[in-house]
Amino acid sequence: MMMELMPVWLQAGAGNPLREFLLENILTGLSEAWRPLVADLLTWSLTCALIMGIVQVTMLYCTLLERKFVGRIQDRIGPNRVGYWGLLQPFADMVKMLTKEDITPAVAHRSVYNLGAILVVPPAIMVFAILPLSLGLVASDLSVGFLYFISVASVVIVPIFMAGWGSRNKFALIGAMRAVAQTVSYEIPQVLSVVGVLLLAGSLSTGDIILAQGTVGSGAQASQGFPGGWFILTQPIAFVIYLMATTAEVERTPFDIPEAESEIIAGYHTEYAGIKFGLFQLSQYFMTIASAALGSVLFLGGWMSPFPGGLLQTLGPLNLGFFWMGAKTLLLILGFMWLRGTWPRLRSDQLMGFAWKVLVPLSLANLLITALLGWLLHGWWNASGAQGLGRSAVVVVAFLAANGLLLFGAMLGFGRLRAKGGRPDIRFEATGVGSSVEGAA
Repeated sequence: MMMELMPVWLQAGAGNPLREFLLENILTGLSEAWRPLVADLLTWSLTCALIMGIVQVTMLYCTLLERKFVGRIQDRIGPNRVGYWGLLQPFADMVKMLTKEDITPAVAHRSVYNLGAILVVPPAIMVFAILPLSLGLVASDLSVGFLYFISVASVVIVPIFMAGWGSRNKFALIGAMRAVAQTVSYEIPQVLSVVGVLLLAGSLSTGDIILAQGTVGSGAQASQGFPGGWFILTQPIAFVIYLMATTAEVERTPFDIPEAESEIIAGYHTEYAGIKFGLFQLSQYFMTIASAALGSVLFLGGWMSPFPGGLLQTLGPLNLGFFWMGAKTLLLILGFMWLRGTWPRLRSDQLMGFAWKVLVPLSLANLLITALLGWLLHGWWNASGAQGLGRSAVVVVAFLAANGLLLFGAMLGFGRLRAKGGRPDIRFEATGVGSSVEGAA
């Protein structure tokens, strides 16, 4: 739907500036039959290498940022000994992880145990293929980008279960089963919360979703997407549901039940040490960064400037899309870290109940309202002669009002159900000779 609004060099194939540079300056000695193929392969390889380099460095310093950030929340300083202000601490941690002894339990199923640690990282890397880090800086702008992300991210649960089962440890197996149940449960509200965004954008492509949230071009060439504003304004409830479900998907506090150290030591990676343990941490941080980047694409306009009219989208010849994408992603990552430093861990039954009794019904209701209101407003959008921020404001106000009514109705309904259910009686087992003891909570 939005493909015609995309600059030519954002699309695959001819017109990509890196590809044209390679053809004109680097690959001049090759025959005409081979030059396009080699140029495409080099373009894709260099783009992927650049994206992965950015992600690797981001992951390293996210560990330092989290330790500093949570340290400040807990009235501590955080690491500050290795390098100025502790900036070399991530590299010291990496060296320590690589040099620690690799211990494999004698009773472990070795092939499954080792494959669990090896296979947990590739899916966490592959999801970055469809995330546009800036205008044109995307490995593959698939037409089904969001579906690809969800499908590949879901595969992570397989090596996690392999790790728990292959360790032949009861704590590891319990953690793996918790991870499976939690991931399957929270994927449902996560996807349902995003379907409303996909309906309004009219596409599964991450590039099209970004373009639907603003104005492309300037002057007479300007084209405004529907709804023309960030989806966090039209889908605030969906945004909150997405953040909660994503926090559970990446197993971060307060949803870190599969790794609850106070209950099951370290969950599915209890028996892992050294580099194998590091691979699980690497995968978790990669998924956290990828989920935050996807959240900024879906709800915060991705690489688009937050200012109206494309203000500060460019600085001379430099496009600032990478800066805005990074800033929005960092904001969501800090939100995940803030939750870890301030919220207590939920019980397992509270975790599952929250997904099925609260998030799923709320996301379904939000989806129905979005579909109805989007259909009505899209017809008005096409028929109206209004242009610019005026008609986008009408759409935003209508969706905000609908979300406010939905939130009020949900709070009222859940409050009545909670009051009607009451608190259950507790029956204690008999401690000795005599009848059981009964009491009320």
